[in-house]
Amino acid sequence: MTGGNLGRATGVVLTGLTGHVVDVEADIGGGLPAFVLLGLPDASLGEARDRIRSAARNTGVPLSPRRITVNLQPASLPKRGSALDLAIVTAALSADDSMHAQPDTVYIGELGLDGALRPVPGVLPSVLSGVRHGYRRFVVPEANLEEARLVSGAHVTGHRHLADVVANSGATRDIVQKLRWNGGSPRASGQVHKGTGDDTARDPAADYSDVRGQEAARFALEVAAAGRHHLMLRGEPGAGKTMLAERLPTILPPLNDEEALEVTAVHSVHGSEPVSRLIRRPPLVSPHHTATMAALVGGGSGFPRPGAASRAHRGVLFLDEAPEFRGGVLDALRQPLESGEMTVHRASGAATFPARFQLVLAANLCPCGRTAAGGRDCECTPTARRRYLGRLSGPLLDRVDIQVAVPRVSPTYLASAPAPESSRAIAERVRQARLRQAERLREHGLRTNGEVPSRLLRGGLAPAPAALTKLDEAFRRGWLSARGYDRVIRLGWTIADLAGREAPALEDLDVALQLRQSQEVRP
Repeated sequence: MTGGNLGRATGVVLTGLTGHVVDVEADIGGGLPAFVLLGLPDASLGEARDRIRSAARNTGVPLSPRRITVNLQPASLPKRGSALDLAIVTAALSADDSMHAQPDTVYIGELGLDGALRPVPGVLPSVLSGVRHGYRRFVVPEANLEEARLVSGAHVTGHRHLADVVANSGATRDIVQKLRWNGGSPRASGQVHKGTGDDTARDPAADYSDVRGQEAARFALEVAAAGRHHLMLRGEPGAGKTMLAERLPTILPPLNDEEALEVTAVHSVHGSEPVSRLIRRPPLVSPHHTATMAALVGGGSGFPRPGAASRAHRGVLFLDEAPEFRGGVLDALRQPLESGEMTVHRASGAATFPARFQLVLAANLCPCGRTAAGGRDCECTPTARRRYLGRLSGPLLDRVDIQVAVPRVSPTYLASAPAPESSRAIAERVRQARLRQAERLREHGLRTNGEVPSRLLRGGLAPAPAALTKLDEAFRRGWLSARGYDRVIRLGWTIADLAGREAPALEDLDVALQLRQSQEVRP
């Protein structure tokens, strides 16, 4: 849209997963030739001036040689990244009547020096934010088209080159004839009104039918999956801890539409791989034990990016060799375990990412890892063992609902053990348990037992007093903290849901206490 020498266009910038609509104004005035960019741009956005001039010139529609002033509103909001390139050049060319930006269209994309439109991270949450602000038409790089079309209600057009955008934006015949696609050609634009992307397939290579033995650990993982409880596996190397943990997502229910959109948006902002469909399978993220604080919880210099904790949102964060992680890095997980979100603070502001994950820790019994029955093969001193497991702080372990031992399985048992259940069979029980929880907790706005607050566990969802006998005794003896007491009740509800009972019985809380108590009494 133009008015005299003033052009306007609309773009979006992200702060975490929150999109902010930016009104781009371009004014062509008198004075020495210059390109002035206002509105708190960062370094990468400040470089857009040179990218845009080169892209426009190489496309055949050079910018005006006069003074161009571009204002990004709201002026008080810091702008980061290169996703505003296309909106800025559209406003500048509209001010010179080289094209006509549509007032109801949002422009998202980075420009190459030859005018090519390059993909940018975070297109999905950007388009979603635009839709929530009332916009329905979007122009994006062709490489981001499949991702942008996942948003329901968005009319999306994808282009390869700035020349495509100009030719499809009401440019005159003379200007269209001057356009240069630099080896490319105008492409038919892709459009969609409703996202249909889906990713429900499970990895056929990972299944619990591969795991022989370890019945106690398998049951613990089933309880963890049914109630979305956090879990710790302890045992010798080669006992199957990693194998068990990596198969946990195969028994978790697929994500619903709202959850899938959240998870896909996080992966879109991270930008490590292209997004072409909604992520329906709960993700499994397993960072190496050398991961830094920024890698695990998010951040980094400049534009904050989601860390492993946020990429595991609605899925599993698996920390193998957990005692080898730095203590400060592990303790940074304590807050998101309670709140379900991660806030990264910087001098220029804060970015919040969702981080409602299931934490699974795996640890050996000692540094050498050769602790057999009775410790006959272990070369570690008692002090070394305590120091090794002491790297996992008490406050962190207090937030882990279940701890289970994973013993070594003998070759004889492996050869004679019956065929174990498949992930499909376990997943069906988990699904039924989740349905019972959702029905019971719907009036409280909750979905799983792992989310139930203490006030409900001691109020409307309190078990019968007769069922709390052993639990009260464990609390009096100091085996459980107040938080641990509530977590045992949550586990009891989940075990009852798996068994199809209306409320936890004494035996359910007894089993839950066994799953929890081994963590409370640390070696």
